[in-house]
Amino acid sequence: MELTKRPRRLRGTDTIRRLCRETRLSPDSLIYPLFVDETLSGRRPIPSLPGQYHYGLDALPQAVEECLQAGVNSCLLFGLPKEKDPLGSSAWAENGVIQQAIRQIKQHDPDFYVVTDVCLCEYTDHGHCGALRGREVDNDPTLELLARTALSHAQAGADLVAPSDMMDGRVAAIRQTLDQAGFESLPILSYSAKYASAFYGPFRAAAGSAPSFGDRRGYQMDPHNRNEALKECALDVEEGADLLMVKPALAYLDVIREVSQAFPLPLAAYSVSGEYAMIKAAGQAGLIDEHRVMCESALSIFRAGADILITYFAKELAQAIRSGEIG
Repeated sequence: MELTKRPRRLRGTDTIRRLCRETRLSPDSLIYPLFVDETLSGRRPIPSLPGQYHYGLDALPQAVEECLQAGVNSCLLFGLPKEKDPLGSSAWAENGVIQQAIRQIKQHDPDFYVVTDVCLCEYTDHGHCGALRGREVDNDPTLELLARTALSHAQAGADLVAPSDMMDGRVAAIRQTLDQAGFESLPILSYSAKYASAFYGPFRAAAGSAPSFGDRRGYQMDPHNRNEALKECALDVEEGADLLMVKPALAYLDVIREVSQAFPLPLAAYSVSGEYAMIKAAGQAGLIDEHRVMCESALSIFRAGADILITYFAKELAQAIRSGEIG
């Protein structure tokens, strides 16, 4: 009998296909971004991010419970302070918005994992990520401010600090400051390959962090460059980073793949506000199946090599994973 050649597809039921999946997802690998507004009571919808909210400090227990019910056990905190100044001094204030938020969350649920964004752009009155010299960010003086901010988060009870500023040498400065203060075991998740991307628009509107002049191309990465990302990651590893990050995610899947293969550290990818907003807008317009595109996009990021995904879809994705739709 002559055998007919067939494509090598896996035959059988959905169960066997799920059993043989090459890429596995878990709700434990998802981190949900949370915006905390020091001036707010309750919660308020974010116009630029449909389905997302600004939370007042009093509403954080509600936010945590919504995450836990969906199966998400981790958040990334962003703060909207009452006051801003040229140095962003409220970023490291003992009773700053993030410091209060950490304590509030830990009081409600000590086991809920809190990651903090370490940057100054939300706290400076000019919207740039560090101290200025003229109209340029002054790298070295900014390092001390970032280290003070990370230390204040650690003292408030953060589980992981994530510097997102892209200043040269900030991981080493933060590591040294944390170690000297007795926080040797507190890990650092470095925004190692953070591109000067057009996908950040909805976030900047939500966080009130758009620069008042110029842009951030002087310290964020050129989207044309791939090898530069590997160099940036290598420097952060040398300085003591415990985890690396590529941001944004979907437009940089090639970078995620290369970083995951080049370094043994866990790799996070941030599916940023513009990615989320595009899927939401296309779904609301009836152009795509929002839920399926959400799942497929997340799957592509893990398939590229990410171990952790920061995403505004974290709660919906966790439910899809728990139901067996993806995972």
